[in-house]
Amino acid sequence: MADAHYTRYARRFTSALQVAKLAGVSRSAVSRAFTDGASIAPETREKVMQAAQALGYHVNDLARGLLARRSRLVGIVVTKPEEGIRAQLLAALTARLIRRGSVPIVLNTGLTVEERASAQRILMGHMAEAVIVLSGSPPSSFVEAARRNGQPVIVLGRSEPDTDHLMANNAAAGRTAAALFHGRGFTRLGLVSSWAGTLSLTEREHAFQDEAQRRGLAVIVGRGEVSDYESGVTAAKALLDRQSPPQAVFCVNDLLALGLIDYARRERRLTVPENLSVIGFDDIPQASWGAYRLTTFRQDPVVTADQAIRLIEWRQAHPDLPSVTHVIEAPLVLRETAVPAPGFCVGEQAPHRRRRR
Repeated sequence: MADAHYTRYARRFTSALQVAKLAGVSRSAVSRAFTDGASIAPETREKVMQAAQALGYHVNDLARGLLARRSRLVGIVVTKPEEGIRAQLLAALTARLIRRGSVPIVLNTGLTVEERASAQRILMGHMAEAVIVLSGSPPSSFVEAARRNGQPVIVLGRSEPDTDHLMANNAAAGRTAAALFHGRGFTRLGLVSSWAGTLSLTEREHAFQDEAQRRGLAVIVGRGEVSDYESGVTAAKALLDRQSPPQAVFCVNDLLALGLIDYARRERRLTVPENLSVIGFDDIPQASWGAYRLTTFRQDPVVTADQAIRLIEWRQAHPDLPSVTHVIEAPLVLRETAVPAPGFCVGEQAPHRRRRR
């Protein structure tokens, strides 16, 4: 019984030759029937399609792409894909690629040397049309390996040499957060970040601190090891257990903000925003939950995915032009954890423009 079960699931895929025999046509006729624009009589094509449906036959797109030295595969390299904005970006990218007719390959780099080496071997073992590298922890070796392999590389929220980039307007967000707090009359500000030191996070940090300093406001910084909820709790302890805690805090992502809010309420018995104003960044789904109602800057995953596809297609059409960076605006989403003073102009800072690198 076990042998019969194994045999049932170990059968080979239906071949084009089997379809040809059932339809009573040549093997080449089957190929032409499944090739757009190929010359084939309508009655012959109908025979082939009926035979293919009866046998459950589908064209092997991977094999066809390898023979033609063209690929519809697009690699997406990501670390901790389940966390924060990365989950929404991954969902939007895969959906957009599938609608385009591409085949997304998601490579979770893992956290160990062995896991990363395995993921890199898989990436290099497929002739991907392009590679998209998400922000965060994927090492630069993935980018370099893809470039050496002749694959267009799009990086999101990070900086790599000789690659095309998509960035949120982090600096405008940081400046806007400081301006909003200043408009409410707060003088002691907090900044929650992590030791990860990625480009996106540091841009938000520096812009917030620079704008606060320009307005004569003090900024206290709290950091966690990484950019997750638990690190938000860790940073909250450093900020809120002080003798003079901040009145308002800008968190460089929403997960950190949620950890901060929960610690403030549970351990310090603070109410938000009456005792503490909080602004995040990303607008992940949890930010709109009733328990938080977080004011934050929105990274729209669908807009980002669309821009990534456009950038891939632009690079394929212009392979010899210098690398470019597209900056995507991150609008402020006003909810309950921080509200501006009357007359505050959201977006008072000039947006960044696309720049060549």
